[in-house]
This record gives sequence, structure tokens and C-alpha cells, in this order.
Amino acid sequence: MNLLGKFFTRPLKRDKAFKADRQNLTRAEVHHPYRIKEIDAKEKGMKEFLFSLGCFRGEEIAVVSILAGTYVVRIKDARYSIDADLAKAILI
Repeated sequence: MNLLGKFFTRPLKRDKAFKADRQNLTRAEVHHPYRIKEIDAKEKGMKEFLFSLGCFRGEEIAVVSILAGTYVVRIKDARYSIDADLAKAILI
């Protein structure tokens, strides 16, 4: 492989590692509102729990604070504390 090929190759969309347009809540700015694009939970119980908080596609969400791996989020004028695993499942 030449030098240019090493730096300018991009993964294909069919590649499982291709997630360039998928940003989860752990990468969000504090106090900036986002729209939820998708809930990518591996476990069914995790998805149901997030749904019970009002966390579903199209809903507005904002990170209020981050302390020791715990995210305080605002959903529908309510604040909830979620761990990093739940925050990674929320795609914005």
C-alpha cells in the first residue's frame, strides 16, 4: 500500500466499523439541545427503560452535567441521571 492509500482510505458503508454519522450522547456538549436519532441498545430492557424516561426517536435531549461517568440529562422538562452505557445507546 502506498503512502496516500494509507491515509486516504475510508471504510465502506457496509463495513460494520463505519459509524461516521452516528454520534452518541457521550460526545454531546453540555446545555446544547439535540434531537434523538435512534436508540441503539443491545439489551431489550435498556431500550424499554430509556423509553419509559421519554427517550425515543425525535425527542429533544440535553446534557445538563457530567460527573464521574454519570450523565444528568434533560428530557421533556425533567432531569434524569444515567450511566455511560445508557448514554452510549442514545444516538444524536
